[in-house]
Amino acid sequence: MSHQSSAAAIEITGLRKTYGAANGQPPKDALKGVDLTIPAGSIFGLLGPNGAGKSTLINILAGLVRKTAGQVRIWGFDQDVNPRQSRAAIGVMPQELNLDPFFTPRGALDMQSGLYGVPRSEWRTDEILALIGLSDKADAYARSLSGGMRRRLLLGKALVHTPHVLVLDEPTAGVDIELRQMLWRNVRKLNEDGMTIILTTHYLEEAEEMCDEIAIINHGEKIAQDKTANLLGRLDAKTLVITPEAPVSGPLPEIPGVQGQIRPDGTLCFAYRRGQISVETILEAVRHAEIHIRELATEEPDLEDVFVALTRSADAA
Repeated sequence: MSHQSSAAAIEITGLRKTYGAANGQPPKDALKGVDLTIPAGSIFGLLGPNGAGKSTLINILAGLVRKTAGQVRIWGFDQDVNPRQSRAAIGVMPQELNLDPFFTPRGALDMQSGLYGVPRSEWRTDEILALIGLSDKADAYARSLSGGMRRRLLLGKALVHTPHVLVLDEPTAGVDIELRQMLWRNVRKLNEDGMTIILTTHYLEEAEEMCDEIAIINHGEKIAQDKTANLLGRLDAKTLVITPEAPVSGPLPEIPGVQGQIRPDGTLCFAYRRGQISVETILEAVRHAEIHIRELATEEPDLEDVFVALTRSADAA
């Protein structure tokens, strides 16, 4: 599948999905004209609150839900013109543990390979079992596997046809730290080997650590898309943390445009906006209040701060 030549793994234009009226409820617009380009070779985060439209978008990519309008190209293949090629270019690890309890991991991977039309000589069952750490459980019934092992098997099923694009839908929901670390090791290796990864997660610290680029969806619309570092830079907020030589009991100096507070551990924190206040202004006020400084540190906003700020502003609009 060398058809794809541009720098985009996924190109989505004007994507709409409207669910018809049912049970007395009016029609629901799950996606409202989403435009989204996902660079080839990236680890891309797709974030949004519950009900934002992420699952609908993923199900459209996977060919499980029919779009109402718009164009979807996966690895250069138009989903309407070349449905088989576009579906073969993508693998999806779903959020739900939908495994047949009577299949062994080996049987499940063999069956999935057959369903994707992979020639038997190209089946990678043993290789994938080793990758997901299930070689020793290859012939155990799926119903006897732990929840973490089942989740790993879902990843294996998504990889049998060697897709160019791998979608991970909430892959670490409810899993332990060891499995989470193993999963991220595997994801990084797959990405280093050239696979494009699309990640949806509610663990924003994971997205911040793993993703090169992030798009945020809210109420069926894309409200932001940028490099992760640029998104974090959108918040002008910063916090100066001061460890004083001696405990401070009195009120902190009042500085216009700065919010100061004493934390339970005795450190003093001053929240300010980089574009409005300089660090020197805060330090001058602290010295003037005769507070002696032992240590200084600054805290940057994290992805959760950006996410909350963007979704709130979108809700208010």
